[in-house]
Amino acid sequence: MNDKKVKQILEDLDVENPGEVCPIKDVLAEVLDKWTMMIILVLGKHKVLRFADVRRSVVGISPKMLTKSLRTLERDGHVNRKVYPEVPIRVEYSLTEQGEVFLKKLVDLAAWIKPHVPTIVKSREQFIK
Repeated sequence: MNDKKVKQILEDLDVENPGEVCPIKDVLAEVLDKWTMMIILVLGKHKVLRFADVRRSVVGISPKMLTKSLRTLERDGHVNRKVYPEVPIRVEYSLTEQGEVFLKKLVDLAAWIKPHVPTIVKSREQFIK
């Protein structure tokens, strides 16, 4: 990314104001949530999952938090929710086109993190000492 692009984004990012004043900050807070990231990665890997399958795949998430996160992702246009009129009701979740772009950005971030993990772990260990 060039310096001009970084400068423009930083000018648009108003960290001193609440999310409703700074939409970039508001969206960043949502998409950088640990559960949001895990749900996007799980749906990216499996393509289509039912609620229980997402819950099993996202270790540690409560049903309440999963419901909240999926609703937020659906509201923001990252996830499709398809309800089948069956008994019992069947609901499936998948990524939208926008969600696929989000997934690619998360994968890019993970690709950046992976080679830096040893350095980060070493820094953490030195910090604790």
